[in-house]
Amino acid sequence: MSTIFVVANQKGGIGKSTTATNLAGILGRKAKTLLIDADPQCNSTSTYDAKIEDVATLYDVIIDSDKLPIAEAIQHTENGDIVASDPLLVKAEKMLDGDLEGFYRLKDALDELDGYEYIVIDTAPSLNIILYNCLIAADKVIIPVTADSYAMQGISQLYDTIMSVKKRQNRNLSIAGLLLVRYSGRSNLEKETRDNIEKTAKKMDTKLFKTVIRECIKTKEAQEAKKLLIDYAPKCNTCLDYIDFTAELLKKSRK
Repeated sequence: MSTIFVVANQKGGIGKSTTATNLAGILGRKAKTLLIDADPQCNSTSTYDAKIEDVATLYDVIIDSDKLPIAEAIQHTENGDIVASDPLLVKAEKMLDGDLEGFYRLKDALDELDGYEYIVIDTAPSLNIILYNCLIAADKVIIPVTADSYAMQGISQLYDTIMSVKKRQNRNLSIAGLLLVRYSGRSNLEKETRDNIEKTAKKMDTKLFKTVIRECIKTKEAQEAKKLLIDYAPKCNTCLDYIDFTAELLKKSRK
């Protein structure tokens, strides 16, 4: 049975795709791992150098009325296995409106999938029906945040959404923790914000991961080269931090 991680934050440009691709890439070195790109911007799809045109995508799995088996939408790339996103996912709200089963399309699809120990899902920065699909299918939510004055903007709404799904549709859902990304720790503002994020995490009955993710230029270079950071620059600070984060996440998950 797979452990399913969702990477979510309704604030855009927060590093969700970077976190999802690095986590999936590192987990993929340990066990069979699938990345699912549920963001119509298709950033994770691009990093994995996966196709969108003339292939089955997540759209065909959860939006199309034919309900294609998810196994038929998996692409085996040099970076790992992925179900690609599709810009057409922006039509989800309209196309699934009034469909009582519309919130469970991804869960139903993953219930029929075997062979993966870990599944990582990248999400869009919005509280929409696709995010509900992801949360209903998931075990744990990872929330990336930055140490700036807008870091916690919208987090309370995301928290309320997660708790609502946990209460009504997925009792096994939990927040694995908040992950501090793009962190230098050099300014007093960053340190003060980190303390505030830690307090917020406690109020959400979760934690701020001990591991923080530093930023380096190699991350963008790897994305441009369509390579995983663990292959492109395995000794850069960002990659080493994601390796430590993955170990911390798995240790916490086993407990």
